[in-house]
Amino acid sequence: MTAIFILGGARSGKSRRALTIADALPGSRTFIATAQTYDEEMIERVARHRAERDKHWNTVEAPVDLHAAIAGAKVEHDVLLVDCLTLWLSNVMLGGHDVERATRLLLDQMVAPRPGTTLLLVSNEIGMGLVPETPLGRAFRDEQGRLNQRVAALADRVEFVAAGLPLTLKG
Repeated sequence: MTAIFILGGARSGKSRRALTIADALPGSRTFIATAQTYDEEMIERVARHRAERDKHWNTVEAPVDLHAAIAGAKVEHDVLLVDCLTLWLSNVMLGGHDVERATRLLLDQMVAPRPGTTLLLVSNEIGMGLVPETPLGRAFRDEQGRLNQRVAALADRVEFVAAGLPLTLKG
């Protein structure tokens, strides 16, 4: 399996970049969504993201059990796009789940072989801003930084997107 990690700031173009890469690859596609819709704005945001994908995309919702969604999707599909690890981590932390265990299960799926499969993972780079005011905010920033480092270490290719422009960091 080939793993491509795409990160950037909010509204940087990272999701569009991931879709562009995925759409250029052959085979069947699964979009693994980690967002949860708690309010009208988020419902509209998810609807806009769905509209960006054509009918050839299968969609799986995995707000917490991301490793299981990846394991199941790679059995049937060639291209998997996870958007995004930031929302997933937030769901894991706010749900009181074991972050280390959840991260380990995710990383295990990144290296689990299935020749010909491409896994694209999208994440926010949140460590370039101000130090959060609250202990939860600081804990989240720290966990997100550690998660991004671990995913990047295993990925075959890593891109950073700013202003819609990709910069290759690895691969």
